[in-house]
Amino acid sequence: DFLFFWGAVFLVTTTLVAFLKKENEELIPAKEETKGITDTYRLLFSIIKMPAVLTFCLLILTSKIGFSAADAVTGLKLVEEGVPKEHLALLAVPMVPLQIILPLVISKYTAGPQPLNTFYKAMPYRLLLGLEFAFLVWWAPKVKHEGGFPVYYYAVVVLSYALHQITLYSMYVAIMAFNAKVSDPLIGGTYMTLLNTVSNLGGNWPSTVALWLVDPLTVKECAGAQGHSCATAAATEV
Repeated sequence: DFLFFWGAVFLVTTTLVAFLKKENEELIPAKEETKGITDTYRLLFSIIKMPAVLTFCLLILTSKIGFSAADAVTGLKLVEEGVPKEHLALLAVPMVPLQIILPLVISKYTAGPQPLNTFYKAMPYRLLLGLEFAFLVWWAPKVKHEGGFPVYYYAVVVLSYALHQITLYSMYVAIMAFNAKVSDPLIGGTYMTLLNTVSNLGGNWPSTVALWLVDPLTVKECAGAQGHSCATAAATEV
């Protein structure tokens, strides 16, 4: 119902914009040099071949491996340990104001000549929060009771997520600021799109691999089935 309602709102509003919004023809933009698809990709390839850009791409493609498991799996493991999904969803609500304020605060520190300094400083704290998330998953069954989880457990989870958001946005804003700083203004859109795409890819592929590795790396024990390891999906099903 939620998705249907907002899907309908989206369709109605975009349709109204399409039919009712008129372009201001008096304001003619300055002519910009446009390139075809082939020329654009040729340009992107020439950019990525530059030694500095290649090194930077390797950095941002691999920099998030250390906390990929904590980012991708923590919520799923908390649900597996009995934390209700609706409670976890509600815990995201206090994060919204924080997510709005953080970029405004962090941008003051990334506006200087070396925006990546913020990225480097936030990284060790984000790695340590991975251990904190592992502790939360381990702690969950120990504090669980018949009525669910105590309030103090949720308070610790909210605090942990808040600290995680601070480190996450520090790294994110720093990368965005650096990309904007080094992009050639003549081809700024193409340059920034390339670097931001690589940055997004650097966050997505480690999370995908982490999710894929969860099952084979999980230690399982079979209750009441002697001689079975439950190591494979078929054995677990049996």
